Amino acid sequence: MAGRAAVDQALSRRVQGGKLRRLARGLYDFPKVHAKLGPLSPAPDDVAQALAGETGSQAQITGARAANALGLSTQVAAKSIYLTDGPSRRVVLDKRTVDLRHASPKHLIAPGSPVGTIVQALRHLGPSRAIDIAHVAARSLSAGDKKVLPNSAVQAPAWMRPTLMSIALGASGPADG
Repeated sequence: MAGRAAVDQALSRRVQGGKLRRLARGLYDFPKVHAKLGPLSPAPDDVAQALAGETGSQAQITGARAANALGLSTQVAAKSIYLTDGPSRRVVLDKRTVDLRHASPKHLIAPGSPVGTIVQALRHLGPSRAIDIAHVAARSLSAGDKKVLPNSAVQAPAWMRPTLMSIALGASGPADG
């Protein structure tokens, strides 16, 4: 137990000295300091990935945030919510909340990847905006990401599959048939 106590004491000294910042139990970061703004909050994506990594799980942004990230929506979520295949967990960082919510595998297609972002945006915006999403995906996904899409499309709901397959094939709209 002496090793654990020594680690706790060393972390505590670094936190008190301002070298580390404790975000939550067992979660620390090196605070970035802006010349005029002072200490900056950690990026929610980094916190979510670290929280998911603690349990060996994966995190994926939700549909509303994915649509915003792709430029398909101007809505900006007040809370940073992520879907995960691990346990649910919430961390409050100053005035911001990072919320990991356990989700079923059908809601976590290609988590943490550009393909996962496209799938989440499509799920959020629905079939009426499928063409818009296909146009954005055709421009933003790499050739390697497009090769992953057919395997991901198999896991997606039936209404999404034509759009995902058209993106994989290089078209910019939903596939016929």
